[in-house]
Amino acid sequence: MHVLRLVFLLCAVAFATPALAARCGGDFNTFVAAMSAEAQAAGISQGVISQALSGVTQDPAVLNFDRRQRGTFNKSFEQYVSTRVGPGRINIGRAMMQRHASLLSRIEQQFGVPPQIVVAIWGLESDFGKGDIGKLPVVRTLATMAHDCRRSELFQGELLAALKILQRGDLPLRDLIGAYAGEIGQTQFLPSSYIKYGVDFDGNGHVDLRHSVPDVLASTANLLHTSGFKNGAPYGEGTANFEAMREWNRATIYRKTIGYFADRLAGQ
Repeated sequence: MHVLRLVFLLCAVAFATPALAARCGGDFNTFVAAMSAEAQAAGISQGVISQALSGVTQDPAVLNFDRRQRGTFNKSFEQYVSTRVGPGRINIGRAMMQRHASLLSRIEQQFGVPPQIVVAIWGLESDFGKGDIGKLPVVRTLATMAHDCRRSELFQGELLAALKILQRGDLPLRDLIGAYAGEIGQTQFLPSSYIKYGVDFDGNGHVDLRHSVPDVLASTANLLHTSGFKNGAPYGEGTANFEAMREWNRATIYRKTIGYFADRLAGQ
């Protein structure tokens, strides 16, 4: 997960679900028991709750990382984009557009998002699925962050969403791993976004944002489409499409980087 995106993600309390009953802070096991009750009330089976939460412990490294990322991002666009969009990544991105041309065409037809935007996001988030998409157990990460009182409501909601992913059978617990704020998969969806925007585009009955390229790219396009992205319209700063990309990332500098990368992929 890129630091820039994480800084804005952790401020994005709009992703939170309505107020939950579990009290943050205090004894961690007591908190987990309260979250288990919340999960049951939300329709999560006792089997899934026990599998995911029994014996879960706090992860101090997650809290330490989170506290280190609470500053202001102070690079200029030019400085940032030079570190993220170079000739090598552009060439790989163009190769990916060719390799997945048929898939991207179907995605564009259904969701109205051009291939270069989808592939730019894919490249920035995980080097087209080849980069680091996180190695931390998502349930442990989210339970740790939910217990911390700074953004407890946000992460309680994300923890419930992660349990829903397990209950739907989209990913087994062993594959429910991610980054330092619980982001999952090749384009780094929070669990709530996974539930809200995830698409089973390969038709196997599951939304798999870790392993299935069709699901990854279609779900990314679905998020933008649902947020109001319009195909054929400009997406630079100041446009309606640029604003629609706020649901992906609130940071202006990051959205400008998506647009810059997309233009390079499209040969502009």
